[in-house]
Amino acid sequence: MQIIKNKSLIIGTLLCCYFQFNATVKASNLPTLPDNPPATKPEQLQSQLPSDVVPELADKGQFSVGVRTINIINPEQFDPATQSNKDRKLTLEVWYPSAVDANSVKTSYENVTRSGIKFSIQADAFRDSPVLPTSKTDKFPLVIISHGYTGYRTLMYYLAEHLASHGYIVAAIDHTDSTNAEIDMINSPFSGFFSTLINRSRDQQFTLNYLTSTPNFASTAIDNTKAGLIGYSMGGYGAINTVGGCYNFTSTSASTYTGLKDPKQIQKAMALLNSCAGGQYENSKVDTRWQAVIAMAPWGGQHKLFNQEALSKINTPILYIAGDLDDISGYDGIKSLYEQTGSKDKYLLTYQNARHNIAPHPAPSVAKKSELDIGHYYEPAWDSTVLNNNNKHFTLAMMDCHLNKQLDKCTYLDLSPNSNQVAIDGKTPKPWQGFDHRYSVGMGWHKSQ
Repeated sequence: MQIIKNKSLIIGTLLCCYFQFNATVKASNLPTLPDNPPATKPEQLQSQLPSDVVPELADKGQFSVGVRTINIINPEQFDPATQSNKDRKLTLEVWYPSAVDANSVKTSYENVTRSGIKFSIQADAFRDSPVLPTSKTDKFPLVIISHGYTGYRTLMYYLAEHLASHGYIVAAIDHTDSTNAEIDMINSPFSGFFSTLINRSRDQQFTLNYLTSTPNFASTAIDNTKAGLIGYSMGGYGAINTVGGCYNFTSTSASTYTGLKDPKQIQKAMALLNSCAGGQYENSKVDTRWQAVIAMAPWGGQHKLFNQEALSKINTPILYIAGDLDDISGYDGIKSLYEQTGSKDKYLLTYQNARHNIAPHPAPSVAKKSELDIGHYYEPAWDSTVLNNNNKHFTLAMMDCHLNKQLDKCTYLDLSPNSNQVAIDGKTPKPWQGFDHRYSVGMGWHKSQ
């Protein structure tokens, strides 16, 4: 792996004293937000359905799940809000197979909606419980989860818990300058967007490097030779770059997404933005430990922000997941990313009649009071629990097949183009692998031939 160790000199030279951006604002300091009482009793968001209607690989695994919050620091990173280099602090939620005693009590996840209202979610995990011991030759693969703009590290907790129950260690990132708690979505909704464009892929790669090279509570259990990556929306934008889809900002797109008008400043922004594989600029090389990627509703394809030649050279197995009515990332843009990706193992799962919110957990009750909040979760034509269960099924299939090399799981990715079981000449096709008759509907599938 070849990574420029210190990019501060390059970035500082490019940007010092040129950019003027609004700093992010803590939600707790926003005068326009509604009264925000403490979160109430943890809310159970995951509806329990009969196993006959849930896809096979959505079933919980054999392991109890532990969870721990840790803080890490990426030193001397350029901050566009202050136009200076500073330590970039990231908070991670880490889930893992755990040794749990009979007296353990399940924990909860605390966060805020986009308007700053606190909520609490009931977890299916035990806070700070011991990591299940492993042998030197039988460790757990690592999967990184990366949220959108805005979001938070537990936005896809259901995927993290599910993977951990099946023998993975999962780290989800709170991307600084990009979380619900930091961004004032009412008065300054794009204050952290430039930081997001710069840092999403960098954060993903740094998290992998940190957890596999710096002593931490799970070090002895992590398999540091291979990893998976899941990114939603702007997390997907970052994930594609992390595995080699280099950015290709033009003067027009750089101006549009930074707000800059001066041609000299725009050129400097382009030079900063057009990085590759976790923040590299020259002779970039993808970390070969990335062996499976899932890009859910990835942003950027609709604006042609990725270098076409670089996309064609991606060889990491990748699953794109999208709604065909996505009005944020644009379905045509996502499909074009799939078509341009060079990997011989590439897939596109399409949720028919879905928009952009195909990845988050179901909306907490407090989010149902305003469109600003419910719009972060709600899908008009799909039940969030159904989407979550389908995502668990395909995520486990992807990781087991390509990250854990369980070839029998690859059959769950070898599917017909349409899931709807529409009768042909009076004969009803079989349901998709892992789905029961009548319950694999509303989805489309593309795969590399």
